[in-house]
Amino acid sequence: DESVDASHQQVNELAARRMEVEAQLSEIQARVDKANDDVQEQMAQRLLAEEAATQLKDLVRAEVMQKNRLLAKASKDADRKARLEKLLVLQGDSYSTFTWEEIDNATASFSESLKIGTGSNGTVYKGHLNHLDVAIKVLHSNDSTSTKHFNQELEVLSRIRHPHLLMLLGACPDKGCLVYEYMENGSLADRLQRRKGTPAIPWVDRFRIAWEIASALVFLHSTKPSPIIHRDLKPENVLLDSNLVSKIGDVGLSTLMPQKETLSNRTVYKRTGLAGTLFYLDPEYQRSGQVSVKSDTYALGMVILELLTAKSPIGLPELVERAVEDGQITDVLDKSAGDWPVKEAHELAQLGLKCLEMRSKDRPDLKSVVAVDLERLKHSTAVPGLAGPPSHFMCPILKKVMKNPCLAADGYSYEHDAIVMWLCDQNTSPVTKAQLRDKKLVPNLSLMSAIASWMAQGGRPLME
Repeated sequence: DESVDASHQQVNELAARRMEVEAQLSEIQARVDKANDDVQEQMAQRLLAEEAATQLKDLVRAEVMQKNRLLAKASKDADRKARLEKLLVLQGDSYSTFTWEEIDNATASFSESLKIGTGSNGTVYKGHLNHLDVAIKVLHSNDSTSTKHFNQELEVLSRIRHPHLLMLLGACPDKGCLVYEYMENGSLADRLQRRKGTPAIPWVDRFRIAWEIASALVFLHSTKPSPIIHRDLKPENVLLDSNLVSKIGDVGLSTLMPQKETLSNRTVYKRTGLAGTLFYLDPEYQRSGQVSVKSDTYALGMVILELLTAKSPIGLPELVERAVEDGQITDVLDKSAGDWPVKEAHELAQLGLKCLEMRSKDRPDLKSVVAVDLERLKHSTAVPGLAGPPSHFMCPILKKVMKNPCLAADGYSYEHDAIVMWLCDQNTSPVTKAQLRDKKLVPNLSLMSAIASWMAQGGRPLME
């Protein structure tokens, strides 16, 4: 009996032990299952994180590529601007003097393939001087009229600088040649008429261009000691650079008001012989020969209407006036410019018509009224998010707005510390890779001042 009892006890103990082991195994299996679930969840989260990281990398890569494209263009524009500045660093003169041989070489002996256009006083060629594309105007002849226009243009442009006046780089006085900065997009007339299949100018740029032209005229009229009246403002004489920034050219017909006239606060000056282009001529000037600053205001009015409509100036004021009176300005707007803001377009048309009043006294003041209204319209129609630093503020090495710009021997402006580090290891240009003739650096004080002014007005660098 004792042996039987002992066996029963052992069986019971084994059963209890078995149950204990099974419970432990169940607990272990539960832990394993939980661990597997955790691993699966972690793997899923990891896959999601990797996918999100891949998408983020693709997005960042696309943004970087877009930024690099924008900065490359900014650097190219900065290089061009720096070379222009270097051409203007002259031996005590305000323009550079070129030899006839240099002019001939720059135009490949005045190749027909480089001819840009022909006007009443001369022919314009595209040329290449000092590693820079330029426009070279050559007089048709040495007669007194052509010589007068040459001397007038040289006198005016050699003593003034404005962002929206075509920059004079130099001249060959002996042969009557003028050298200007090259404007990639040709004339406003060419672009409004879309010659050679060029794309239309967007409406937002047209508001800006109208203001730019007015600002240049205000500057001319405000020069000291004598105001300058352009007298031949028209779309053919408004030129556009690679960014569609406008600059007034062809000041050969301009009038410097006699100092005695300006000292007596008179704004009208009597001239013998009419000059200019018919549909842009002030009616009072045509009748009496009296030219004034409001003669330019009249021409600006016609240019404004052409910016709106891209139509011929013949009968244009009457056409636009009827559309304004009928509340149908959209009927005459240039549809190729995009979806115009009707209210602002109507206001711009009204302003243009006011500038075209027959009597000069009825035209608005250019500085206090026209330019102010155009600036307001420019700001109210500007597309947000497109503004960045001016291209010539960018360092070609760092691709950032410069704080301490210096001009190097290759004609480019660089951030001082960046170019110093570059020159420690090599003596080639960071941009052209050509050998530098020396390692001298000249502080670009005018550019530094312009950058400081831009920053003070709320300018911000591109995102880094």
